[in-house]
Amino acid sequence: MSAEMPEILDAWRMVAARREFEGRVALSALPRLRDALSEAGGEVVFALGFDRDTMQVPYLELRIDAELPLQCQRTLQRFLFPVRTVQRLGLIRDEADEAGLPPGYEPLLVPQDGVLRPLDLVEDELILAIPVVPVKPGSEAVERDWPVSAEEEVRANPFAGLAALKKQS
Repeated sequence: MSAEMPEILDAWRMVAARREFEGRVALSALPRLRDALSEAGGEVVFALGFDRDTMQVPYLELRIDAELPLQCQRTLQRFLFPVRTVQRLGLIRDEADEAGLPPGYEPLLVPQDGVLRPLDLVEDELILAIPVVPVKPGSEAVERDWPVSAEEEVRANPFAGLAALKKQS
């Protein structure tokens, strides 16, 4: 992590001072993200900017640039998934304050003491950016109709047995 980025920040003091931070961290230092990756090599470059908008809503703008090593679920090959995101998080003290956020803001519930851990925020955004089913760009989809034999179709039909009983009576 960059020497400029503290491990813990006071969100309300950072908003009042309009502070900005930049940092980089190894993917291996993010334990919750590590399990979703095919390997833990690489790093994340990020920036945090605290401020108030024209309506005096306190926010944190989080910019992330990373390439996550994932395993393609179609080809089982490793590929780098690019993540370049800018997220504006509206800082709220209570869940009821969420309704007052402008469009485009994601709510971030700040604890009573105002303490935020920047790496936790970065890790959360990266986890949200990972697709449910990672697929390497350019890999072909296997779309083919496989013929079903008549014998398999009869065996698979649960009502075939009832039809045979009906014929007997």
